[in-house]
Amino acid sequence: MSQMSFSDFEYAGKRKQTRRERFLAEMDQVVPWTGLLGLIEPFYPKAGGGRKPYPLETMLRIHLLQNWFSLSDPTMEETLYEITPMRQFARLTLSAPIPEDTTIMNFRHLLEKHQLAPAILAVINGYLQDKGMSLRQGTIVDATIIHAPSSTKNEEGKRDPEMHQTKKGNQYFFGMKAHIGADVESGLVHHVHGTAANVADVTQVAELLHGEENAVYADAGYTGVEKREEHENREVIWQIAARRSTYSKLNKRSVLYKAKRKIEYCKAQTRAKVEHPFRVIKCQFGYVKVRFRGLMKNTAQLTTLFALSNLWMARKQLMGMGELRA
Repeated sequence: MSQMSFSDFEYAGKRKQTRRERFLAEMDQVVPWTGLLGLIEPFYPKAGGGRKPYPLETMLRIHLLQNWFSLSDPTMEETLYEITPMRQFARLTLSAPIPEDTTIMNFRHLLEKHQLAPAILAVINGYLQDKGMSLRQGTIVDATIIHAPSSTKNEEGKRDPEMHQTKKGNQYFFGMKAHIGADVESGLVHHVHGTAANVADVTQVAELLHGEENAVYADAGYTGVEKREEHENREVIWQIAARRSTYSKLNKRSVLYKAKRKIEYCKAQTRAKVEHPFRVIKCQFGYVKVRFRGLMKNTAQLTTLFALSNLWMARKQLMGMGELRA
């Protein structure tokens, strides 16, 4: 890190710590920096005859900041100039060069080119497993719609051909779906799969299972999943929510009705954990609309976001373990 500027020294003397600073301090402690840097380092450009590349750790920290705060490449560059805590988190100062938006974009393209987002999720989940957090019990599967711009005011004059329209309830949505498989015990995400919004959830379950689960939980939209060919020899207990129509006509005072309601309530309590990662990426990280064109780029970002949501959800447990730098 370069020598601190006068403005950085002045900022260090302030009396109150902001929520952003607390967030960055916590995430700085729980991110497995060594594992992530070791993953990316073989693909990162080495110093040659041209301009020396920025340190890999700096670019990784900037990439994570982009995801945590839902920033575009140009906005990320400006933020590094304007917001001291984020600049300090990236190990930068105003007395040294700040990466330009094209440099930030090129780092993202590097990760996309080598399809490193799933590997980032694997590194983080491996780290969490080493810390004793469950990721190999039952699996909860679910999906959420991520909106995409429906405007045709772009260079091609068309909507993204890989995004599609779908109807949910009485409302139409245009975009993609993020399908996830989460651990039934911890609620941590272990698989992410992106599709167009009109793809049926039940067809994507095979992409979300790790193969070691003893039970699979899902809402009523996955009814009939156990009959699909890809699950023919899968030895799991399918805990799929019953459609309300299957028991709503029963006498509400009957023992059968009360028993069915109790069973469905227990299923719903378990499935509720899968909503936590969705809440984190949408409410905590502010990701409510796709940033790029095409499923590949957006699925890569979603995979990184869910990996970071795992760290966010596990942060208090991790911070209570003492040594975190691994």
